[in-house]
Parts: sequence; structure tokens; C-alpha cells
Amino acid sequence: MSNNNIVIREIKAEDNAQIESVIRTVFIEYKLPLVGTAYADSETPKMFESYSKTREVYYVVTVDGVVEGGGGLKPLNGMEDDVCEIQKMYFSSKVRGKGYGKKMFLKCLEKAKALGFKQCYLETIPELKEAIHIYETNGFKHLNAPLGETGHFNCGIWMIKDL
Repeated sequence: MSNNNIVIREIKAEDNAQIESVIRTVFIEYKLPLVGTAYADSETPKMFESYSKTREVYYVVTVDGVVEGGGGLKPLNGMEDDVCEIQKMYFSSKVRGKGYGKKMFLKCLEKAKALGFKQCYLETIPELKEAIHIYETNGFKHLNAPLGETGHFNCGIWMIKDL
């Protein structure tokens, strides 16, 4: 796998099935709860359509044209207009541990600032220690309770960062 064949770009409609597969596979691999998480979201099978409004974006990372991960952001449901949420950031084992998660995360933070958000929120599951480490080292602070209305009642880690 050479870096020349790896691309981070905005999602296209034809990427839906591949990113859905990546997301669902990560949940199975890590033995994560399926209900009350992104696994069960109605958005997961239609990611392109789910991130098509103003101030929303979803990126995918491809290797040789195959979607191997993704992450996006949109306004946090149930909060002020200046708070966004980084969502559905998952990567296949093929690209995990190679720095693409961090690149994707930083791209999302840059885009959040460009879109005028003042704070960025995220939720995750304690088992995803690698992701939590990236969030902490990039200035996210732990919260004692969730914000907004995400519907992800099985996520036990809530974090926020001023942009």
C-alpha cells in the first residue's frame, strides 16, 4: 500500500455501501454495542445523503479506490448553531494505526472552523482507546454527561473542544 494510492475526499453517493460496511465491521471487530450507537443509526446506510445539508460534510479515505474509512461533522442536534459534532469516524483494519484517523480528524476540525463553528463535540465508546487518545491530544476535554440529542445512549465518553 503506497501513499500515492490513498486519498481523503468528500463522500460520493456510490460510497454509501462501502462506508456502511466499514462502520458495521468495526462494531463487530471491537464487540461494541450495536443499539444506541452509529451501528443502528438510520443514517449509516445513506451517508452521502445524510451529510448533504449546509454546514455538513463527510469525508472518506480510499485505498486504491476502495473506501477504508470515514468521518464527518454536522451541527449538533439540539444545541446552538455554533456547536458541531464530529461523527461516524471509523476505519478498517487495513488503514488503522497508520495515521489516517488523525489526518481525517484534523481535516474535520479545520472544516468545522471554516464553517464558523465555535465548539466541537464528540461521543465515543470507552473501548476505542486509540480514538480517545487522538481526541485528548488535540485538546478535547471530557464531559460528565452528553450534550445535544444524538440518540447514542450507549456512548459513555463525551468530549468537547473550543475551536
